[in-house]
Amino acid sequence: MNLLWISPFVALAGCVVVVFGSNPHSHYGLLLAVVPLLSAAVHNVGTTTLVGGACVAFFALAHYRVPAGDTAVWLIKLGIVAAAAVIGVLISRARVSERQLTESRAVALTLQRGLLPHDVKATNAVEVHHRYLPADSEAGVGGDWFDVIQLSGARVALVVGDVAGHGVHAAATMGRLRTAVHTLADLDLAPDELLARLDDLVIRLADDETDRIVAASCLYVVYDPVSRRCTIARAGHPAPAIVRPDGRADFPRLPDNPPLGLGGTGFECAELTLPEGTLLALYTDGLLALRAGGPEAAQEAMARVLERTGLPLASLCDGVLAALPPSGAEDRSRDDIALLLARTRVVDPRWVASWELPATAEAPSRARTLTARQLDTWHLSEALFPTELVVSELVTNAVRYGGGPVRLRLIYDHALICEVSDTGSTSPHLRHARLMDEGGRGLYLVGCLTDRWGTRYGSGGKTIWAERSLAGVTGAAREPSSNGISRDAVRS
Repeated sequence: MNLLWISPFVALAGCVVVVFGSNPHSHYGLLLAVVPLLSAAVHNVGTTTLVGGACVAFFALAHYRVPAGDTAVWLIKLGIVAAAAVIGVLISRARVSERQLTESRAVALTLQRGLLPHDVKATNAVEVHHRYLPADSEAGVGGDWFDVIQLSGARVALVVGDVAGHGVHAAATMGRLRTAVHTLADLDLAPDELLARLDDLVIRLADDETDRIVAASCLYVVYDPVSRRCTIARAGHPAPAIVRPDGRADFPRLPDNPPLGLGGTGFECAELTLPEGTLLALYTDGLLALRAGGPEAAQEAMARVLERTGLPLASLCDGVLAALPPSGAEDRSRDDIALLLARTRVVDPRWVASWELPATAEAPSRARTLTARQLDTWHLSEALFPTELVVSELVTNAVRYGGGPVRLRLIYDHALICEVSDTGSTSPHLRHARLMDEGGRGLYLVGCLTDRWGTRYGSGGKTIWAERSLAGVTGAAREPSSNGISRDAVRS
């Protein structure tokens, strides 16, 4: 048996022997006041209550040995022993509560760390780095999250969000929202539409959680390294910091959309054109709460650090956190801090080719000819056969089911990307043709010949895209450079 577990009972027995064996005029009875405190350090509330009650009872039983004139002194001593028993119970209860809180926070922190991305890698669109600091509070960790999602057409989505509240519930809700953002991003929804769908989800979660308030904020950014266009939408979230290559930092004015979960309102987005090397800083409001002067002072301090654009992103992350010291311990414990820095890259125009074709029967043949010529220019002749088939099928579908003109675009990036756009809005569906069917195998072939494919919609129609890895292709890009393509991508 654990020696610490039995120590309070051994001490109780020893004190009882001392009390009943010592001189009635002595003060050895006060030793019983130590026993409940010792028990509180080892046992739970029930056992400490039992030990404390036994101490009071044994001291009360010793009353018959007290001379008549010492009754008042005995009552004072009895009060001290009783008070020690009560204090011991309170200490034990506080210990249990603290242990439960610590375990709950550990579970929430483990859950949160498991749901957050473990390794956010740079893409050919942006160089990224991040910092995440969980809240040091009795309420537990919060529901902050961040993400970097690769989209079609070499684009990338940068996401930062914050679920209201702390603890396991906030961490679990964060995981559900992060998964939903990934699913909606795969549909290539515009940022404002994605937030609208996410708002519907938060409302449904709130309906299910009748005993809790479910609310969240989110910032969703889509950057296109080909056009250098950056589309930003937010839902009750602070605007990102944008630092131009010359060091000018600002916080752009964005449509002030409400937080997620309110419903009944639409979302708006803003579009910016960013030069290569622009720095984007996405963060949660826990970072703004660290400055005694308020959010404006925090943003100014952040901007001063980010204006040193020549530093590595890791150093900038550390500098931002170091420049925003807490004004007090209570301020540091308010919320989690998530910081995501992204430095934009640009795909060199040499690695992008686009053509506009009339929606005629000759369009697929013309598309194949242009594709073969372009792949020969890029020294990717080994990828010609599958790429020709993909281009032919997508252009044929655009002519047959969409509307002209048809636009074909090839992008030589981390993979060979083929995009075919038309003015139609009919969504293509993959189906399995029967043996005697004359058609219906086009998208099946596209799926077999590429790593992934999909559809995205815009104001002028739709775009069907497909990506094929260049692994094993001689001369293909393997490591990203500053412009998104390796320096040895094209053989001289």
